[in-house]
Amino acid sequence: MRYPIYSKNNVWGCILSVLLLGGCSSFQNGFLGFAPFGDKQEYIRARNSYNAQKYNEAVQELTQYIYKAGNVKRREARAYRLLGMSYEQLNQLDKALETYLEALEFHPHNIPLLTSAAALYQRTGLIDKSQLLYDRVLKQDPTNLNALAGQAENYRTFGFFSKARQYYDAYFRLNPGASPQYRAQYASTFLNQGNFEQAFIHITMALAQDPQQPDYWLVSAKASFGLDRFEDALAAINTAVNLAPQRTDLQLYKIIGIYQTKHYRQAAQAAKEFTQKYPSSQLGWLLLALSEQELNQQAAARKHLRKATELDPASFTGQVAHQLLQVRK
Repeated sequence: MRYPIYSKNNVWGCILSVLLLGGCSSFQNGFLGFAPFGDKQEYIRARNSYNAQKYNEAVQELTQYIYKAGNVKRREARAYRLLGMSYEQLNQLDKALETYLEALEFHPHNIPLLTSAAALYQRTGLIDKSQLLYDRVLKQDPTNLNALAGQAENYRTFGFFSKARQYYDAYFRLNPGASPQYRAQYASTFLNQGNFEQAFIHITMALAQDPQQPDYWLVSAKASFGLDRFEDALAAINTAVNLAPQRTDLQLYKIIGIYQTKHYRQAAQAAKEFTQKYPSSQLGWLLLALSEQELNQQAAARKHLRKATELDPASFTGQVAHQLLQVRK
C-alpha cells in the first residue's frame, strides 16, 4: 500500500483550506481543537449584538452557539461569559449565575468566569460565596485587579475594615491611577472606624479626580464633622445637595448638619419645609421636633414627636421619638 507524500506546500495548503474554507477532511471538526470558522462568525455576531445593546438577540445567538457543540469540552468559556453578561444586562440575574456556574464546571480555572461569578454573587448579597471565588482567582493570580478590588469590597461590606484596606493597599500599589470610586470606598473604611483624619485625606483625593459625585461630598462632610470642621462640613453637604437635589437622604443630612452646628432656627425652618414636601418622613418630623425643643417651642415639639411616633412606632426613629415624648410629659 502506498501512502501519500505530503510536501511542505501541501501541508500549508491544507492548513489554509481549513482556515479559509473548512477543507481537509481530517480537520473538519476544527484545526488543533479550535471551533470551526463558521462558529467563530456566530460568536462575532453575538458579540456585536451585545455591543449594540441588543441583549435578547445576543442571548439567542450565544445559546445556539454554545449548545450546538455536542462535546461540552468544546463549549467556549468566552461565549458562556458573554451569555452571562447578556443576562445581567437584562436583569435576569438567576439565569446569569446559572450560566456562569455551568461554565465553571467545564472551565474551573478560567479567571474571567470566576471574577464574573464572584462579582454577581457580590451584587446579589451572597458575599461569602463571592469571597470563595475571588480567593480562587487570587491563588492563580495574586495581582488580579478585579479580584483585589472585589475582595476589598467584600470585607468592607462585612465590616472588616482593616482587612479590606489590605486588599485596597495591594490594589493601589498595582494600579496607582485607579478610579476614584475605590479611593472613596477606602476612605469610608476609615470613616466607619472613626479615623476622620485619614477618611478626609482619602476622600479629598477621590474628589480631586471626580468632584461631581454627591456621595463623595457626603463622606467628606461626615469626616469634617468628625474633625469638628463644621463650616467645611456644611459646605460639603451643600455641594452634595446641589449635585443631587432630588435625594432626600442628602437633604436630611444637611438638616442634621445645621442642627449639629446649633443653628436651631435654621434647622427648624429647613425641617419644616422638608416635612411639608415629604410628610411621611419620620426622621424629618423628629429633626423638626428636636430643633423646636432647642427653641423652647415645647408644644410644637410634642406634637411633632407624636407625628414621628405614629408613622411607624416599631422603627428605630419611632422608638426614639416615643422615648423623647415620654421624657417631655
